[in-house]
Amino acid sequence: MKSGHQQDKPEQDSELQGEGNYDATRRYDQKLRRFVQSGQVPEAAERAAPRSEEEAREMEQAEEEGRSHARK
Repeated sequence: MKSGHQQDKPEQDSELQGEGNYDATRRYDQKLRRFVQSGQVPEAAERAAPRSEEEAREMEQAEEEGRSHARK
């Protein structure tokens, strides 16, 4: 039995992989657009918000750590 989610399957014949996987990028962009248009962004942001001052500090430290590894 085939599901209606054929677009979710990775393309077997893609020539490029990793950062150059155009099919994966296209699928991600489509899903991101659908999520934004769904109106669920405010609820998701609320669920992702820190629940305490300690958690907020940990999140900020993690963000700073990530930025320190970014290319300049």
